[in-house]
Amino acid sequence: MTALTGSPEPSPPPPPSRRPAAAEPPERPGPTGRARPRWWRRPWVAPLAVVAVAFVAFSLPPYVSLDPARSRVPAPAFFPPHYVMLSLHVVFGSVAMLTCCLQIWPWFRDRYPRAHRIVGRVYVLGGCLPAGLMGLVVGLATPFGHVIRASNVLLALLWLGCTIAGWRAARRRSFVEHRRWMVRSFALTMSIITNRIHTAVLIVLLQPELATTYHGDQALLTQTAAGLGGWLGWVLPLLAAEWWLERGDARRRARRRAATRAPSAPAPSAPAPPLPAPSLRAPAADA
Repeated sequence: MTALTGSPEPSPPPPPSRRPAAAEPPERPGPTGRARPRWWRRPWVAPLAVVAVAFVAFSLPPYVSLDPARSRVPAPAFFPPHYVMLSLHVVFGSVAMLTCCLQIWPWFRDRYPRAHRIVGRVYVLGGCLPAGLMGLVVGLATPFGHVIRASNVLLALLWLGCTIAGWRAARRRSFVEHRRWMVRSFALTMSIITNRIHTAVLIVLLQPELATTYHGDQALLTQTAAGLGGWLGWVLPLLAAEWWLERGDARRRARRRAATRAPSAPAPSAPAPPLPAPSLRAPAADA
Protein backbone atom coordinates (compact mmCIF):
# COMPACT_ATOMS: atom_id res chain seq x y z
CA MET A 1 0.00 0.00 0.00
CA THR A 2 1.31 3.40 -0.86
CA ALA A 3 1.82 6.12 1.80
CA LEU A 4 -0.94 8.67 2.30
CA THR A 5 0.15 12.30 2.28
CA GLY A 6 -1.76 15.43 3.29
CA SER A 7 -1.59 18.70 1.44
CA PRO A 8 -2.20 22.09 3.15
CA GLU A 9 -5.27 24.03 2.18
CA PRO A 10 -4.62 27.07 -0.01
CA SER A 11 -4.60 30.35 1.95
CA PRO A 12 -7.34 32.87 1.11
CA PRO A 13 -6.28 35.87 -0.98
CA PRO A 14 -5.41 39.03 0.99
CA PRO A 15 -8.14 41.66 1.21
CA PRO A 16 -7.77 44.65 -1.11
CA SER A 17 -5.72 47.40 0.47
CA ARG A 18 -7.47 50.63 1.29
CA ARG A 19 -5.74 53.95 1.23
CA PRO A 20 -5.80 55.45 4.73
CA ALA A 21 -7.52 58.76 5.16
CA ALA A 22 -5.30 61.80 5.45
CA ALA A 23 -4.60 62.51 9.09
CA GLU A 24 -3.30 65.62 10.81
CA PRO A 25 0.51 65.53 11.08
CA PRO A 26 1.76 64.56 14.53
CA GLU A 27 2.58 67.32 16.95
CA ARG A 28 6.20 68.13 17.56
CA PRO A 29 7.53 66.75 20.84
CA GLY A 30 8.72 69.27 23.38
CA PRO A 31 11.89 69.12 25.50
CA THR A 32 10.23 66.70 27.93
CA GLY A 33 9.24 64.28 25.16
CA ARG A 34 5.54 65.17 25.31
CA ALA A 35 3.78 66.54 22.25
CA ARG A 36 3.33 70.30 22.25
CA PRO A 37 0.12 71.97 21.04
CA ARG A 38 0.26 73.51 17.61
CA TRP A 39 0.70 77.25 17.19
CA TRP A 40 -3.00 77.98 16.68
CA ARG A 41 -3.81 76.28 20.00
CA ARG A 42 -2.08 79.05 21.98
CA PRO A 43 -4.96 81.57 22.03
CA TRP A 44 -3.14 84.07 24.25
CA VAL A 45 -0.19 84.72 21.90
CA ALA A 46 -2.02 86.80 19.27
CA PRO A 47 -3.94 89.04 21.74
CA LEU A 48 -0.73 89.66 23.69
CA ALA A 49 1.09 90.70 20.52
CA VAL A 50 -1.78 92.99 19.51
CA VAL A 51 -1.79 94.68 22.93
CA ALA A 52 2.00 95.10 22.88
CA VAL A 53 2.02 96.61 19.39
CA ALA A 54 -0.87 98.95 20.24
CA PHE A 55 0.82 100.10 23.44
CA VAL A 56 4.11 100.77 21.65
CA ALA A 57 2.31 102.63 18.85
CA PHE A 58 0.66 104.87 21.45
CA SER A 59 3.66 105.41 23.74
CA LEU A 60 6.58 105.75 21.33
CA PRO A 61 5.81 108.78 19.06
CA PRO A 62 6.32 111.56 21.65
CA TYR A 63 9.79 110.22 22.45
CA VAL A 64 11.10 109.78 18.91
CA SER A 65 10.03 113.29 17.89
CA LEU A 66 12.97 114.87 19.79
CA ASP A 67 10.53 117.46 21.12
CA PRO A 68 10.58 117.71 24.95
CA ALA A 69 7.26 119.58 24.85
CA ARG A 70 5.51 116.37 23.73
CA SER A 71 6.72 114.35 26.70
CA ARG A 72 3.92 112.87 28.81
CA VAL A 73 6.09 113.09 31.96
CA PRO A 74 7.05 116.59 33.11
CA ALA A 75 10.79 117.01 33.40
CA PRO A 76 11.99 117.91 36.91
CA ALA A 77 13.95 121.15 37.15
CA PHE A 78 16.85 119.48 38.99
CA PHE A 79 17.53 116.97 36.17
CA PRO A 80 17.82 118.60 32.71
CA PRO A 81 18.63 115.39 30.72
CA HIS A 82 15.38 113.81 31.90
CA TYR A 83 13.76 113.85 28.44
CA VAL A 84 16.77 112.21 26.76
CA MET A 85 16.96 109.46 29.38
CA LEU A 86 13.20 108.91 29.27
CA SER A 87 13.22 108.72 25.46
CA LEU A 88 15.98 106.11 25.47
CA HIS A 89 14.14 104.15 28.14
CA VAL A 90 10.95 104.12 26.06
CA VAL A 91 12.75 103.13 22.83
CA PHE A 92 14.69 100.25 24.37
CA GLY A 93 11.66 99.21 26.41
CA SER A 94 9.62 99.01 23.20
CA VAL A 95 12.23 96.67 21.71
CA ALA A 96 11.96 94.47 24.80
CA MET A 97 8.16 94.36 24.66
CA LEU A 98 7.99 93.42 20.99
CA THR A 99 10.74 90.80 21.08
CA CYS A 100 9.47 89.07 24.21
CA CYS A 101 6.19 88.32 22.43
CA LEU A 102 8.20 86.04 20.13
CA GLN A 103 10.36 84.65 22.91
CA ILE A 104 7.47 83.28 24.97
CA TRP A 105 5.73 81.74 21.92
CA PRO A 106 6.36 77.96 22.29
CA TRP A 107 5.76 77.21 18.62
CA PHE A 108 8.34 79.76 17.48
CA ARG A 109 10.81 78.64 20.15
CA ASP A 110 10.58 74.95 19.19
CA ARG A 111 10.42 75.35 15.41
CA TYR A 112 13.10 78.04 15.02
CA PRO A 113 15.62 77.59 17.86
CA ARG A 114 18.34 79.59 16.11
CA ALA A 115 16.00 82.56 15.56
CA HIS A 116 14.92 82.21 19.20
CA ARG A 117 18.54 82.64 20.30
CA ILE A 118 19.07 85.65 18.02
CA VAL A 119 15.87 87.38 19.14
CA GLY A 120 16.81 86.55 22.73
CA ARG A 121 20.08 88.43 22.39
CA VAL A 122 18.17 91.42 21.01
CA TYR A 123 15.72 91.17 23.92
CA VAL A 124 18.51 91.17 26.50
CA LEU A 125 21.21 93.37 24.98
CA GLY A 126 19.05 95.71 22.91
CA GLY A 127 16.01 95.86 25.14
CA CYS A 128 16.03 94.96 28.83
CA LEU A 129 19.55 95.92 29.85
CA PRO A 130 19.64 99.47 28.38
CA ALA A 131 15.97 100.08 29.21
CA GLY A 132 16.51 98.89 32.78
CA LEU A 133 19.55 101.13 33.27
CA MET A 134 17.75 104.16 31.84
CA GLY A 135 14.68 103.28 33.89
CA LEU A 136 16.77 103.28 37.03
CA VAL A 137 17.93 106.83 36.31
CA VAL A 138 14.48 108.05 35.26
CA GLY A 139 12.90 106.36 38.27
CA LEU A 140 15.19 108.23 40.66
CA ALA A 141 14.31 111.54 38.97
CA THR A 142 10.54 111.03 38.78
CA PRO A 143 8.42 114.12 39.55
CA PHE A 144 5.56 112.04 41.02
CA GLY A 145 6.79 111.63 44.57
CA HIS A 146 8.71 109.21 46.77
CA VAL A 147 6.24 106.33 46.61
CA ILE A 148 6.50 105.88 42.86
CA ARG A 149 10.25 106.59 43.06
CA ALA A 150 10.78 103.60 45.36
CA SER A 151 8.61 101.44 43.12
CA ASN A 152 10.45 102.43 39.92
CA VAL A 153 13.89 101.84 41.39
CA LEU A 154 12.98 98.43 42.78
CA LEU A 155 11.28 97.47 39.52
CA ALA A 156 14.36 98.42 37.47
CA LEU A 157 16.67 96.42 39.76
CA LEU A 158 14.45 93.34 39.65
CA TRP A 159 14.05 93.62 35.88
CA LEU A 160 17.81 93.78 35.38
CA GLY A 161 18.43 90.99 37.89
CA CYS A 162 15.89 88.53 36.45
CA THR A 163 17.01 89.17 32.87
CA ILE A 164 20.71 88.77 33.64
CA ALA A 165 20.05 85.61 35.66
CA GLY A 166 18.07 84.11 32.78
CA TRP A 167 20.72 85.03 30.24
CA ARG A 168 23.49 83.50 32.37
CA ALA A 169 21.44 80.33 32.84
CA ALA A 170 21.10 80.01 29.06
CA ARG A 171 24.86 80.46 28.67
CA ARG A 172 25.34 77.55 31.11
CA ARG A 173 22.73 75.56 29.09
CA SER A 174 20.59 75.27 32.20
CA PHE A 175 17.40 75.74 30.22
CA VAL A 176 14.93 74.91 33.00
CA GLU A 177 16.40 77.65 35.17
CA HIS A 178 16.65 79.94 32.14
CA ARG A 179 12.94 79.51 31.43
CA ARG A 180 11.96 80.33 35.02
CA TRP A 181 13.98 83.54 35.13
CA MET A 182 12.75 84.64 31.71
CA VAL A 183 9.11 84.15 32.74
CA ARG A 184 9.77 86.61 35.58
CA SER A 185 11.57 88.97 33.19
CA PHE A 186 8.60 88.82 30.82
CA ALA A 187 6.16 89.66 33.64
CA LEU A 188 8.25 92.70 34.60
CA THR A 189 8.62 93.77 30.96
CA MET A 190 4.87 93.80 30.41
CA SER A 191 4.14 95.38 33.80
CA ILE A 192 4.24 98.83 32.23
CA ILE A 193 0.87 98.03 30.61
CA THR A 194 -0.77 97.01 33.88
CA ASN A 195 0.85 100.02 35.53
CA ARG A 196 -0.98 102.37 33.21
CA ILE A 197 -4.27 100.49 33.62
CA HIS A 198 -4.12 100.57 37.42
CA THR A 199 -3.14 104.23 37.50
CA ALA A 200 -6.01 105.25 35.20
CA VAL A 201 -8.52 103.23 37.23
CA LEU A 202 -7.27 104.69 40.51
CA ILE A 203 -7.53 108.26 39.21
CA VAL A 204 -11.16 107.62 38.31
CA LEU A 205 -11.92 105.94 41.65
CA LEU A 206 -10.22 108.67 43.71
CA GLN A 207 -11.76 111.56 41.80
CA PRO A 208 -14.83 111.83 44.09
CA GLU A 209 -12.45 112.48 47.01
CA LEU A 210 -10.67 115.36 45.32
CA ALA A 211 -12.53 118.06 47.26
CA THR A 212 -12.37 116.26 50.64
CA THR A 213 -9.36 114.01 51.08
CA TYR A 214 -7.08 115.91 48.68
CA HIS A 215 -8.45 119.42 49.37
CA GLY A 216 -8.87 120.13 45.67
CA ASP A 217 -5.20 119.36 44.88
CA GLN A 218 -5.25 117.43 41.59
CA ALA A 219 -1.45 116.98 41.64
CA LEU A 220 -1.64 115.24 45.02
CA LEU A 221 -4.38 112.93 43.78
CA THR A 222 -2.31 112.10 40.68
CA GLN A 223 0.75 111.36 42.80
CA THR A 224 -1.27 109.03 45.02
CA ALA A 225 -2.74 107.17 42.06
CA ALA A 226 0.65 106.96 40.35
CA GLY A 227 2.28 105.59 43.50
CA LEU A 228 -0.35 102.92 44.06
CA GLY A 229 -0.56 102.06 40.37
CA GLY A 230 3.22 101.80 40.14
CA TRP A 231 3.43 99.21 42.91
CA LEU A 232 0.38 97.23 41.78
CA GLY A 233 1.55 97.35 38.17
CA TRP A 234 4.56 95.05 38.68
CA VAL A 235 3.90 93.29 42.00
CA LEU A 236 0.69 91.60 40.80
CA PRO A 237 2.17 90.35 37.46
CA LEU A 238 5.25 89.05 39.27
CA LEU A 239 3.08 87.20 41.81
CA ALA A 240 1.03 85.76 38.93
CA ALA A 241 4.22 84.56 37.23
CA GLU A 242 5.41 82.89 40.43
CA TRP A 243 2.02 81.21 40.86
CA TRP A 244 2.14 79.95 37.28
CA LEU A 245 5.65 78.55 37.75
CA GLU A 246 4.80 76.85 41.04
CA ARG A 247 1.60 75.44 39.52
CA GLY A 248 3.61 73.81 36.75
CA ASP A 249 6.15 72.46 39.24
CA ALA A 250 3.35 71.01 41.37
CA ARG A 251 1.93 69.19 38.35
CA ARG A 252 5.30 67.72 37.50
CA ARG A 253 5.83 66.59 41.09
CA ALA A 254 2.40 64.97 41.09
CA ARG A 255 3.20 63.11 37.86
CA ARG A 256 6.50 61.87 39.30
CA ARG A 257 4.79 60.65 42.49
CA ALA A 258 2.12 58.89 40.46
CA ALA A 259 4.80 57.22 38.34
CA THR A 260 6.72 55.99 41.38
CA ARG A 261 3.60 54.70 43.14
CA ALA A 262 2.23 52.86 40.10
CA PRO A 263 2.57 49.02 40.43
CA SER A 264 5.32 47.69 38.26
CA ALA A 265 4.32 45.27 35.52
CA PRO A 266 5.28 41.60 36.19
CA ALA A 267 8.34 40.36 34.39
CA PRO A 268 7.46 38.25 31.35
CA SER A 269 8.00 34.53 31.93
CA ALA A 270 10.16 32.42 29.65
CA PRO A 271 8.20 31.07 26.68
CA ALA A 272 7.34 27.38 26.73
CA PRO A 273 9.18 25.19 24.21
CA PRO A 274 7.14 24.65 21.05
CA LEU A 275 5.36 21.35 20.62
CA PRO A 276 6.55 19.13 17.76
CA ALA A 277 4.42 19.49 14.64
CA PRO A 278 2.21 16.49 13.87
CA SER A 279 3.41 14.36 10.99
CA LEU A 280 1.25 14.45 7.90
CA ARG A 281 2.58 11.07 6.68
CA ALA A 282 0.34 8.13 7.60
CA PRO A 283 2.00 4.94 8.83
CA ALA A 284 2.55 2.32 6.17
CA ALA A 285 0.18 -0.65 6.36
CA ASP A 286 1.30 -4.22 6.01
CA ALA A 287 0.53 -5.67 2.63
